[in-house]
Amino acid sequence: MALVNLSVDGRTHSIDVEPDMPLLYALRDELGLNNPRFGCGLAQCGACTVLMDGQPIRACVVPVAAATGELQTLNGISTADKPHPVQQAFIDEQVPFCGYCVNGWIMYSVALLERDPTPTDEAIRQEFAGLKCRCGAHSAILRAVKRAAEQIQAREI
Repeated sequence: MALVNLSVDGRTHSIDVEPDMPLLYALRDELGLNNPRFGCGLAQCGACTVLMDGQPIRACVVPVAAATGELQTLNGISTADKPHPVQQAFIDEQVPFCGYCVNGWIMYSVALLERDPTPTDEAIRQEFAGLKCRCGAHSAILRAVKRAAEQIQAREI
């Protein structure tokens, strides 16, 4: 066991865990966060996605000791009173069918729109390569990302 410091959603946490424990387990079991979610455990589905220093990572395969950057979870991108534009667009487009995978799609969308506030359809599709949605909400997700991009652009004008 080792003392590991994690910076999650603007707060620093010290936890005593095995350094090779997957970050996902530390976030869920040690810090009690509901998101990210366990999906495949192999970094293939994206349900476990968090942002580290603004870049999406699959928390199920990253050792907790390697999570040295600022981590942002779905819980930390907004408040219940003021959803992130991506979250609001997912609501407006009625994206979640079952909602299990939505964590990954939203976190990748947030990262994409931070880098490129006016992505093309192809850029959106490339960003989402490797994410899985068994419900088949892909068209609604694409519409939601475009809607969020429009909302973000409207704020900046």
